[in-house]
Amino acid sequence: MAPSIAEVPPSGRNSPKPQPTKIWSVNEPPFEGFRPIDTQGYAQSSRETAIIIDNGTSAVRAGWSFDSKPRISLPPLMARYRDRKLARTFTFVGSDVYADGTARGQSKSAYDPGSNIVNNWDVLEGVLDYCFIKMGVDGQNGGIDRPIVLTEPVANLGYARKTTSEILFECYGAPSVAYGIDSLFSYSYNGGRHGLVVSSSYSSTHVIPVVDHKALLSQTTRLNWGRCQSAEYLLKLLKLKYPSFPGKISDRQAEDLVREHCYVSQDYENDLSHYLDWTGLEDRDHIVQFPFTEQVVTQKTEEELARAAEKRKESGRRLQEQAAKMRFDKLLKKEQEFEYYQQLHEQIQTVTKKEAKRILDSNDFDHEGELERKLRDLEKSIKKSRNKDLGIEEEQAEEPTFPLLDTPDEQLNEEELKAKKTQRLMKSNYDARQRAKAEREKEKARIAEEQRLDDERRTANLDGWVAEKRTARLTLIGRMKDRERLKAELGNRKSLANQMRMKSIANLASDNPSKKRRRGGGDDDTFGADDGDWNVYRTIAGEASDEEEEEDLGKDLKMLEAQLLQHDPSFTEESTQEAQSDWTKSLLHAFLHGPYPYDPQNQRQIHQLHLNVERIRVPEVVFQPSIAGLDQAGIVEIAAGILTERLADSSSRTDVLRDIFLTGGNTMFRGFEDRLRTELRAVLPAELQLGVRQAADPVLDAWRGAARWAGRVESRACFVTRAEFLEKGGEYIKEHECGNVYF
Repeated sequence: MAPSIAEVPPSGRNSPKPQPTKIWSVNEPPFEGFRPIDTQGYAQSSRETAIIIDNGTSAVRAGWSFDSKPRISLPPLMARYRDRKLARTFTFVGSDVYADGTARGQSKSAYDPGSNIVNNWDVLEGVLDYCFIKMGVDGQNGGIDRPIVLTEPVANLGYARKTTSEILFECYGAPSVAYGIDSLFSYSYNGGRHGLVVSSSYSSTHVIPVVDHKALLSQTTRLNWGRCQSAEYLLKLLKLKYPSFPGKISDRQAEDLVREHCYVSQDYENDLSHYLDWTGLEDRDHIVQFPFTEQVVTQKTEEELARAAEKRKESGRRLQEQAAKMRFDKLLKKEQEFEYYQQLHEQIQTVTKKEAKRILDSNDFDHEGELERKLRDLEKSIKKSRNKDLGIEEEQAEEPTFPLLDTPDEQLNEEELKAKKTQRLMKSNYDARQRAKAEREKEKARIAEEQRLDDERRTANLDGWVAEKRTARLTLIGRMKDRERLKAELGNRKSLANQMRMKSIANLASDNPSKKRRRGGGDDDTFGADDGDWNVYRTIAGEASDEEEEEDLGKDLKMLEAQLLQHDPSFTEESTQEAQSDWTKSLLHAFLHGPYPYDPQNQRQIHQLHLNVERIRVPEVVFQPSIAGLDQAGIVEIAAGILTERLADSSSRTDVLRDIFLTGGNTMFRGFEDRLRTELRAVLPAELQLGVRQAADPVLDAWRGAARWAGRVESRACFVTRAEFLEKGGEYIKEHECGNVYF
């Protein structure tokens, strides 16, 4: 586990972060390979030797009562399917389901998801078959012929115990069966007498007071949270954190991530507020690498690069030659046209007016003026093309004249009237260009004048000028943020901005127009007559006005910041918007990618998970269930309620306080024991002595405790025999006679 925040050596934010020293990988499914049949244990056993089965939600462990540890440990999974090609039915049990792709998809658990209640008895029977076969139990005489001790959770359902007894007695022919609570077996194995057993396992957490070797089950409290729920909670957090993560995180992998990377914080609120601080983040941020396929980028040699460059140059030369040839052909065509129209102009000078009219009409000219204008345009275009090829700069165009505009219409014939209309249009275009040129010159002059006045204000009052520029900068930043926020809101279909946009679209697409159309084909639709009508399109596009669409806020911001950098000593490079948006100062970047740069094109980084805040947030749910939306009290509140209220009048409360016992796989987080001790000490009276300890092996001590109990002679009276089962039913259990024999 990473050191705490106080133990992290200091490092500067801008100091280069080294590459991570360790990158974790995800574990593959736990396929253990072929397991041979163990006949040695059965050969050493006798009819009095019991088979111990710790029937856990995450793993079923089985062995003989004389063993120091279970011989078999497997998840309660089974898959059965029929191969049509081979005409055979295959059955996979435990970790073997991960050996075959089809079996992995068909696998089922014996338990209801997230609980310790058996809901698939076929799977449980298959798991028991596997255990008995691999333990070498000889069942040729019609039964296993060995007593069975089976663990069960607190407040196990009567129906579940009844069905289990029916399977053991009727299916396997067991001579006798005994049941016991797993956490109490673990407490017995660790020498407990008076204490408070805190059992946090795969599917739930129980707090059980024990007085004089007897569990007070009526005072027991359950918290619906365990390792399974922690893994699901981590998956939810990671899906929110990386919604587009390309890899798939299985339940088993999520459990491994919780087991390997999470730990209990001693001061959760303080650590959470400083967890993403730049100092020491490289130690607190754990990188988990998922499998990926690297994009192969072919590196070319220098010779290949030189050949490619020469090929590009050759292509460029060919394009230039083609362009030159096209220009030459175009020029040649224009010269031929110019020569033809010159001959045509000379021809009409020598013929009658009627013949000249016929010749002009055949060449698509209305009058001789159009032909002359065509000649002038061709001559101008040919001259321009030749000057461009020769590199000669164009002479400044002379100001055009329009002589016919000053002549009254009464003095002009029909052709001259047409020419006058053409000159009037040309003059309008020329005047429009001149006005635009004057406007540009006027704008340049205005900008220069504003710059001069700005310089004068800066010289006269530097502090006021700086304050004005800073205010303008903040205004620009606010407008940029507003535009970004508007874009984000338009992406959310439930936002007010998007609803208004959809309302505008709906109004445009309405089948009930506001104005009626005329039957004669006319249309009274006057949309567009007012400039404000076109604002609806800007509203649909999510923009407020054309002015905001055209102005470049980023350019204006950079210009303002350049002025402040030049004249304001307190405004440095660190104060600019670009520096403040640096990823090294982004809390979101630290949360998603840690203290390292992120390349969205890098496949390795795309397939990485960064676990930081989740490492303390997931285990904290046991102490604060409200974090995960669980409407229950935390483990400290439950334990304090039992010790200060339910056992307040008990004479053995002092002895119980001295032995707070932790067992179960979910108590193996680093810091769990210290955190529980600290918080219990804070809520209990100061004069009371408090002791907290953990089981020697929180996972296997339940099985070891059941094995030790089964080896005692006095425990045989607590077994339910086959005759008693047939007489009293499957729900019968010797709880009154054997209430103290667990210990």
